[in-house]
Amino acid sequence: MNRTTLAMLAALEALITVAIGIGVTLVPLSVLWATDYGFSVDWLVFWRASVDIWLLGNGVDLTVTLPSALVAAIGIPEASAPFLVSFVPLAVAAFTVIMGARTGSRAAASRYWPIALGSALVIFVLITGALALTAVDSTVNPSLPQSFLVPGAIYALGLAIGARRVLFRADAMGNGRVKAWVTGIADRFDDTAAAVLSAAFRGGFAAVLGVVAASGILLAVAVIGNFGLITSLYQSAQLGVSGGIMATIAQLAFLGNIVIWVASWLIGPGFALGAGSSISPVNTLVGPIPAFPIFGAVPNGDLPFGFLGLLVPFIIGFVAAALVRPQLIRALRGGPLAVRLAIAAVGIGVVAGLGLGLLAWFSGGAIGPGRFETVGPNPWLVGVFAFAEVTIAALIGMASGKSDPGQLDVPARRTGTASR
Repeated sequence: MNRTTLAMLAALEALITVAIGIGVTLVPLSVLWATDYGFSVDWLVFWRASVDIWLLGNGVDLTVTLPSALVAAIGIPEASAPFLVSFVPLAVAAFTVIMGARTGSRAAASRYWPIALGSALVIFVLITGALALTAVDSTVNPSLPQSFLVPGAIYALGLAIGARRVLFRADAMGNGRVKAWVTGIADRFDDTAAAVLSAAFRGGFAAVLGVVAASGILLAVAVIGNFGLITSLYQSAQLGVSGGIMATIAQLAFLGNIVIWVASWLIGPGFALGAGSSISPVNTLVGPIPAFPIFGAVPNGDLPFGFLGLLVPFIIGFVAAALVRPQLIRALRGGPLAVRLAIAAVGIGVVAGLGLGLLAWFSGGAIGPGRFETVGPNPWLVGVFAFAEVTIAALIGMASGKSDPGQLDVPARRTGTASR
């Protein structure tokens, strides 16, 4: 396959990515336009809404200026001034990364992979920026500079993930230089430092995945336990079939955000649904919230045993350290073992704190005027709490079990009494 064909195919995949991302909302909105509005509303309103959702999901801030009549109807005086919407539906961003990874992996199979990756990224940036221009309106305005920068950065992350085979496989064109560069950096660390760093990253990553997985399970339990209330919220909203489908799609888009909120709840700081509210294991204070049915799973008051949720990050931190400990001990044959195990445990806490703090930062934002300028967890508190909890648990995990490398490799011999 020549350069031109490969570049065109990569550009086509970028175009398909944007088309699918917008079509997921544009199709049901068009159905809503036809069935509920009877074609009486300008279709461009729904087009701009779909583009705005796509841009918002890829990290572009929206500035909303509501008409005075609508402000009077909703009864929120703060909405009379333009306000910012920066609440990113993580499912949309995850879709962009996944599609970028697919394009990157396909491009990695060709010797002209830099051209393919560059073509896909340029076309994605140009299309997204051009779509942002079509979405400019007196009511909702996306940030044009962000439209040309932030979605492209998210897509580039997916391309880089997908093209990792090009960067680290020796038989790929140019990879020998990259691999030699990476190996040269690794050679600057001795075996002990490399083993400690590896254990810290693997354990910290495992702790982040464990907390997020536990949060997803807890959210599923909360939804099932409050299914009747969630259903009644659907019915009271009187959305109709098309409106119910759109509400469900919107909630699925924000499902990743809610999972991170649950993780913040397990860690301790909890999250806010507007200024002045607090949902945490030890305190629940909820004010007026948007009428999303999924919010029916939010507890209405303090949970009697909510503090038990704080045990989850401790347990996961202990298990993460226990999983990486045997391999670390084998690599640390000789030397001050206790100090290096402690350093690895602290490293696990640092990685977990940074990872969960970043996720908390991505999951929050502003969704409206006034008190709704603050929605989601406090990323600094989440990061600090996660670091402290996981580090303590990891220290205990590193201090538990056998410390003799020979005992980890060979099963212990049974004594004569045990044999008899």
